[in-house]
Amino acid sequence: MLRRRAVVTPVLVAFVLLAGPAPAARADDDVRGGQQAVIKTLSLNEAWRASRGAGVRVAVLDSGVDPRHRDLAGSVTVGSDFTAGANPPGVAPRRLHGTYMASLIAGHGHGPGGGKGIIGVAPEAEILSVRVILEDEEPGFREFNSAERFEDVVARGIRYAVDQGADVINMSISKELATREERAAVRYAISKGVVLVAAAGNDGDREGVGEEFAPYSYPAAFPGVVSVGATDRRLRRATFSNWNSSVLVAAPGVDIMGAGPGDEYWVGRGTSQATALVSGVAALIRAKYPDMSPPLVARALAESATDRPPGGYDTATGFGVVNAAKALAEAGRLADHTETATGSQAHDPARPLAGGSRGPIKVTARDETRVTVHAAVAVAAGFGALTSLTVIFVLVRRVRRAYGAQDA
Repeated sequence: MLRRRAVVTPVLVAFVLLAGPAPAARADDDVRGGQQAVIKTLSLNEAWRASRGAGVRVAVLDSGVDPRHRDLAGSVTVGSDFTAGANPPGVAPRRLHGTYMASLIAGHGHGPGGGKGIIGVAPEAEILSVRVILEDEEPGFREFNSAERFEDVVARGIRYAVDQGADVINMSISKELATREERAAVRYAISKGVVLVAAAGNDGDREGVGEEFAPYSYPAAFPGVVSVGATDRRLRRATFSNWNSSVLVAAPGVDIMGAGPGDEYWVGRGTSQATALVSGVAALIRAKYPDMSPPLVARALAESATDRPPGGYDTATGFGVVNAAKALAEAGRLADHTETATGSQAHDPARPLAGGSRGPIKVTARDETRVTVHAAVAVAAGFGALTSLTVIFVLVRRVRRAYGAQDA
């Protein structure tokens, strides 16, 4: 019997080759210049004064990362390939999409002072490459997306990344159906303090999509995962970006510069790119506040977002567009409010959270049996008290009558 399974795909709409394997100096200048809009939108120059991602490991669950690209050299650890056997023997992975995403997260540029090429959001972070998807053009793509043995590669990749010490996991991937194993893997990662960031999906302009909703995508729609939508140059929802209640924040996703295998450079659009940018901001936060829990990192991203929609939230861009400098400042406020006497990040119930919160909600469990017993005891006690008062009243009257008779 055939089992239906979701196709796991990179969430990138289109890409265009910008430069060849050996770009000239002018091409390098064009690359960094092409990043200026993103650098400004995310306030990265200001953020880098506080954090550059040093000491943080970001796992990129994708099609693989080229560790030899000059803008990533020395920053990439090649991990497991969970797609092994899908491609015919001897076929090397293309690693286009994964290299692209890794460069947006942790590209450090090249040349004097790293002034050329791609600069990522967290240029001092380390990348752990975990291959869990194939490029559309790879010969094993159809086999990978139909064979049952590859159904839980994302779940296996998440667990592997956690066990390899990842602080942040970037998942610029999307599938329509969720599995129990993926849900369990997400829960495992969060329990270990790992921040999960995933793409909301690119079905926003698909024929048949309603005016108020676009399909949920996984793993972005799992509770606890930071689901990222994409914005256009005007910082409005990009037409392709999914919109639904899973979207937490958004980031630029149109005309985004990135690196490709073999020292190439690419420009493209998609919620993939937006997700990588947000993962980079999460890496900046974790570098500055290494013990901050995933929920607090997500809160820092959301509460500090700019270009907030009317009312503070909508399903198109969530709480707004991520801003690295403001997110770090918000994380600092949250850390100040959650430090204990020992310096850990556990919340102190005696102190309020940031943003005017009155602290954690107290949940009271109502035990009906205990309530009944206590009510019966209260009734009996009340009856006993009433009886005692009656006896005292009668005795007092008798004493008064006795004294009255003696006086007569």
